[in-house]
Amino acid sequence: MRRLFYLAVGLGAAYEVDQRFLYASLTRSTRTFWLGLLVATDYKINFRPHPPLAESIQALHNRNAERLFDLLRTNGGLYLKIGQAIAMQSAILPPEFQKMFSKMFDDAPQNEWKDAEKVILEDFGKTPEELFGVSLTGEPGKGVMERTARASASVAQVHWARLANGEEVAIKIQKREIAQQVGWDLWTFKVVTRIYTWLFDLPLYSLVPYISERLLLETDFVNEADNAERMAKLVAGEARLRDRVYIPKVYRELSSKRIMTAEWIEGVRLWDKETLTRPWHGRWREGSPGCHGAPLNPSDRLEVAEITRNHPLKEQLKPNRDWWKGPNGKGGLGVSLKDCMQTMVDLFSAQMFLWGWCHCDPHPGNIFIRRLPSGKPELVLIDHGLYVHMEPKFRHQYSLFWKSLMTFDNETIGGIVRAWGINNPDVFASATLMRPYTGGDNSTSAGIKRTMSVKEQQERHYEMQQQMRKGIREVLGDEKKWPRELVFIGRNMRIVQGNNQFLGAPVNRIKIMGSWASRSLVDSPDLSYRERFVNFGRHLLFKFVLFSSDVVFYGSKVAQFFGRKQNLEDDMEASMKKVAGDMGFELNHGVFDG
Repeated sequence: MRRLFYLAVGLGAAYEVDQRFLYASLTRSTRTFWLGLLVATDYKINFRPHPPLAESIQALHNRNAERLFDLLRTNGGLYLKIGQAIAMQSAILPPEFQKMFSKMFDDAPQNEWKDAEKVILEDFGKTPEELFGVSLTGEPGKGVMERTARASASVAQVHWARLANGEEVAIKIQKREIAQQVGWDLWTFKVVTRIYTWLFDLPLYSLVPYISERLLLETDFVNEADNAERMAKLVAGEARLRDRVYIPKVYRELSSKRIMTAEWIEGVRLWDKETLTRPWHGRWREGSPGCHGAPLNPSDRLEVAEITRNHPLKEQLKPNRDWWKGPNGKGGLGVSLKDCMQTMVDLFSAQMFLWGWCHCDPHPGNIFIRRLPSGKPELVLIDHGLYVHMEPKFRHQYSLFWKSLMTFDNETIGGIVRAWGINNPDVFASATLMRPYTGGDNSTSAGIKRTMSVKEQQERHYEMQQQMRKGIREVLGDEKKWPRELVFIGRNMRIVQGNNQFLGAPVNRIKIMGSWASRSLVDSPDLSYRERFVNFGRHLLFKFVLFSSDVVFYGSKVAQFFGRKQNLEDDMEASMKKVAGDMGFELNHGVFDG
């Protein structure tokens, strides 16, 4: 009894220390290890054609998907980031996991103002009033700041403020618990992945150090500021993009490792199709608020002072700037969805193929659209925490790989993927294009069809899961050669494809990316003049090849015009599902479901 008493006291004290000083880091890690053990045991016992303790393999997947989803949502913080990474790579998971993780969004309740205030004080040794020159009580001659966050995610929350000089800023404040939790969370992620790599014989752990490094960098706002400024310079130096893309200005003197202050952006999120396309009710040759860095009209200082005095914790100090919607509020930007997507695909193609500096989180929440005085859309890219750098050699290989996919140059494709340690070109080519690659020998598909044609339903499903595991091993192949950047580049392409699909596939994404890949081999300053001259001739021939891609694209658009509901991206996804099924994979979700 005495030992039990001491044990109970010790556990109680450890729990109290964990909650009070470690922000539940030990509790969250323990919860993760316990669930990891439960899921591993469940699969070891029941992953077979006729599971002894489950109705079917589908039921086994479904209950474990729910367990994992609940764990990530309960733990919050960096676990939500890990969940997002799983969601964007979920094609390699069973459909039950795909359906569950399509609901994994990076949102979370905001912390109280006192916690945000402590982070500012710890990083700068100043109060928010002193640092930003604001008054929280409406004092004349000073700026103002909202204490209620405008947005809150897993790692940080964003507050609006107007500085004393009248400039409006977005202040991104890291949640105070993240600094304490991040080390524990990444350590737990590494341990669990290593155990699963051993238990299920999948070469996953080799990717973990690189993924962990990227996730850790997302919590470093100095890194995010560096990325934003670098991207702004790259865009400004590219004539094809500088008038269509905008990167918000960063206020370095008001930023730190856990605080990032940037220009406030007024715009329409990419997911709001109706507001993007409704008629413009503003004046002719006038842009929407803030377009291309134009000053925002100031708020009423007397009104702001009254709000800060009488409603200190429920303030809405930012002025309403939707005059362009007209008196009835039913107007919009009046821009073309085709122009929006053309700019987006151009931007991310330039990042991959020309600059080798790629933003890997281009979901619709990180993209604003504004209207320029010309009536054309301007794309504003925010949230620059997650980037990957592509070394020149790898970038040139990746550009040539894409170009070869478009011309069915299987010899070049095979040589490149073998250099990357990949043993199955067909699967990897299809995953890259986000559509079936039909230029290979289809050996994977044919082999699986032969082994599965005579099996009953449960055994067929089990065999597909085994083939999927084999496919993962073949794609990862030689772990020492496999480029880690492909994990996040694939994430970028999947999200961009989802954006295009969501907007009705207004552009031929494959053709645009292929054209940038080919042209980058001409424009890249890393290549010699001789190489660039030779590549220019090949690029001209390549442009003729792309004509066939246009025929398919415009054929799909004509069918849509005459009432067909599916667009080209829908067709490609349907074909991809069929081919993936033949290869042992199942694709059952849209990237932005839920």
